[in-house]
Amino acid sequence: MIIKKMHDMGIRSEHAYMAAVVSIGFTFVSWMGSLKMEPGTGLERADRWGIFVGEWAPTFFGLGLALSHYEQQDGTLTADVHELRERQKAG
Repeated sequence: MIIKKMHDMGIRSEHAYMAAVVSIGFTFVSWMGSLKMEPGTGLERADRWGIFVGEWAPTFFGLGLALSHYEQQDGTLTADVHELRERQKAG
């Protein structure tokens, strides 16, 4: 139900995968930012920020897998792949 709603809103598996990759980078940025901007709080706080943000990536990857599975059933994933191949052949 939620995956269908997300798909109907235009959210595709590629978007979820991209969010996962970005969140991995943001994990490192938040850890470094906490380390530098909050020097008195120590490494433990920076680690907590990194872990908090790091937990987003598996969620986004899971959503990407669920959306990909829905797209395969719906036929939209296959259509997108065929469109891409046709554009590559033409261009």
